[in-house]
Amino acid sequence: MLLTITLIITSLVAINFLLLKFSVNKVHKSKEDKTIVVLNPDLNSPSETKILAPTGS
Repeated sequence: MLLTITLIITSLVAINFLLLKFSVNKVHKSKEDKTIVVLNPDLNSPSETKILAPTGS
């Protein structure tokens, strides 16, 4: 019983490592200059502060 559980867990761990090794996505670094694109320029401007109502507590 204990041997069977050990063999099952060991085989699952081995399969997991094999899947991890062969499913890694390769990331190729490009030599191009990347520029930062601001999609919403309003985020950088100071916005109005909201005045909160007093809670009374």
